Amino acid sequence: MLVFILKRMISLLLTLVAASVVIFFVIEVVPGDPASFMMGFEASEEAIEALREQLGLNAPLWERYISWISGLLQGDFGTSYTYKVPISDLIGDRIWISLPLAFYALALSMLIAFPVGVIAAAKRNSAADVSIMGATQLGIAIPNFWFAMILVLFFAIQNHWFSAGGFPGWDDGFWVGMKGLTLPAISLALPQASILARVMRSSLLDTLDEDYVRTARAKGLSRRQALWRHALRNAMIPVLTIIGLQFSFLMAGSVIIEKVFFLPGIGSLVFLGITQRDLIVVKSVVMLLVFAVILVTFLVDIAYAFVDPRLRKGR
Repeated sequence: MLVFILKRMISLLLTLVAASVVIFFVIEVVPGDPASFMMGFEASEEAIEALREQLGLNAPLWERYISWISGLLQGDFGTSYTYKVPISDLIGDRIWISLPLAFYALALSMLIAFPVGVIAAAKRNSAADVSIMGATQLGIAIPNFWFAMILVLFFAIQNHWFSAGGFPGWDDGFWVGMKGLTLPAISLALPQASILARVMRSSLLDTLDEDYVRTARAKGLSRRQALWRHALRNAMIPVLTIIGLQFSFLMAGSVIIEKVFFLPGIGSLVFLGITQRDLIVVKSVVMLLVFAVILVTFLVDIAYAFVDPRLRKGR
């Protein structure tokens, strides 16, 4: 198991290095000059050049990359061009909205998808199975931002059960904060639950057709006992993969939902950094999100090894 973990850690580090190079150089070649944007259209060339020198934008690309990556390794994300404050402070203020939102949405997705997928697999080709598959297809097809607006219209505007947008803050209490994230979490969870339920059903059906499940049935186990004791655990490998990918998406891809609900999260910070040409913010936040995605993938690999011992034995 230790060798398995070490191999995955080496792969994680190499992936991070490659990702940092790609992120830095892709963002640097995007058209537009941050100094010109900050100074405005009427600024003189001398003033823009002085600002570029102050921000270190005139240094060679490789030198700026080394400076940026060295700062990241020391926990220094740099200073925002626009806000004039350390980027770590901006991230620290916003991560406590995006991270709980991602966990909340993922938890809702699993709470819906697991029982729904198991029921659909256990009742294959029945009316319940057809209904569930139709509902999940609808859940995948509905855009989450449109569903978010429907939730706001019904639960916030018409019935006043939830706020239409904004975040009250954690200082008002844990449950008040969770209530403020409920509608965004439901909006994000619907398509993810639909995808996860279909994957769970498909994986379980493949496992239920295996020889060892038929052997368990021949020994006297009922279909339900064979499903819960033997099939479910072996069906979890593809499901864990989807869960890891979904958490990564919920962390990095919730920009639209954050805009719909006016949530000051990480996605909104990246959006503002792009529109304001605050490239150092964009690079640092995207690198942080990439690290989160790679870390989740690493943890999923470790979970594979616990679910299926053959993986950690190298077979």
